[in-house]
Amino acid sequence: MSLFTHVLACLFGIGSWVAINGMWVELPLIVYFIPEGWYLPSYLTIIIQMANIGPLFITLMHRFRPGVLDERPVIYTIVTVGVVATSLLAFLWDRTLTIGNGQHSAALLSLSFLLSVVDCTSSVTFLPFMMRLQPRFLTTYFIGEGLSGLVPALVALIQGVGVVHCKNASANANFSMENSSSGFDGELQAQYQPANFSAQVFFLFLSAMMMVCLGAFLLLNLHPAVEREHKSKGYIDDSQRVEKIDISQSPNSETPEQTPMLDFPEGPVIKRHSSFGKGTYSRTELVFIFVVLAWVNALTNAVLPSVQSYSCLPYGNQAYHLATTLSSVANPVACFIAMFVPIRSLVLMAVLTVTGTGFGAYIMAMAALSPCPLLIDHDLGAALIVITWVIFVLTLSYVKVIIGVILRDEGHSALVWCGAVVQLGSMLGALTMFPLVSVYGLFQSGDPCNTKCPQ
Repeated sequence: MSLFTHVLACLFGIGSWVAINGMWVELPLIVYFIPEGWYLPSYLTIIIQMANIGPLFITLMHRFRPGVLDERPVIYTIVTVGVVATSLLAFLWDRTLTIGNGQHSAALLSLSFLLSVVDCTSSVTFLPFMMRLQPRFLTTYFIGEGLSGLVPALVALIQGVGVVHCKNASANANFSMENSSSGFDGELQAQYQPANFSAQVFFLFLSAMMMVCLGAFLLLNLHPAVEREHKSKGYIDDSQRVEKIDISQSPNSETPEQTPMLDFPEGPVIKRHSSFGKGTYSRTELVFIFVVLAWVNALTNAVLPSVQSYSCLPYGNQAYHLATTLSSVANPVACFIAMFVPIRSLVLMAVLTVTGTGFGAYIMAMAALSPCPLLIDHDLGAALIVITWVIFVLTLSYVKVIIGVILRDEGHSALVWCGAVVQLGSMLGALTMFPLVSVYGLFQSGDPCNTKCPQ
């Protein structure tokens, strides 16, 4: 039954960001059929940041009205909204509406906002809910969260989204990509391959994934075997008690949750270093943990993904697809490693963060040099950019999981703040990169069919 609970936790985690991740991977297919065209990614970036009103409300409720808000009804609501919104999206995504002097995809944008609210709010509700289960299931949840990006990417790969054929420019002038031939020898141009199935089928798949998430959540709440997992740990919502009072001093209290994997001595009396959670960490250490959490999520969720095509396409279409696919695989792999190597050392966390940031700096440098990055004429350049992307995602994903496990040990409210800081870091990263990429145009795209640097 423990394996059954692990599967449910993984399926529950997949539903956290599968809708918005699915929207992103489907963009190359739908942009040609809507009035916004390739401006849609910019609109989507702003919509996702507006959706942070959901996490803000949940966080403020936990801060000023502790114990009033139960995350379970919220999760039921947002997952149901996700099922309905993705179902409607399948039939309405290409419908347009005249607003002002132009046509706009009102249904697509409105439903994207609802899905963004669902996914953003999951960061501050799904994690605190996992506090009700034993600690080992949190890492499984993170594996599912990583799969929420990999699964839609694999389905889109089967669909044929973004698959490019390089054709003779003179014979296929009508299919040329923007900026694809100017400056190069002009012998080849990129032509996107038709999809194997429609966007409607893909969005119905996303709706099915949200239904699976809802079913997993129902079983995590109601299945007798999982219910025993709840009761065996004596779950206590620390937002409903005064944290500064040692629970072990109360003769009628339940046995506090055991944390055998902590690198601290167990005992009935543990000196509190701060008023946060169980007081395991000092204020300085907590600030460090949350700063690292915000920084890592800014890099992995916003800053580097916004320049992925600029960093990879100059090395060719194969390098781009390998980088996107293998980096998506690296996320759940990092979570899987953390399940067996749950190291909570803050020193290791700092080392991994610096290492991942260094690889991220190389990626950013190659994006800035596009369309003429280093080693563009050598296979080594393509191999380096792919390996760099994989190590970047692998190291920082491991850091995110370890921080989640650390904060899980600190209690329910710590996981609420964990989700809030994740969203804050992602928002700051997106708001930083949006003007650089979409407004000022500081990055220039490479050509997947002509890897030679223009002279």
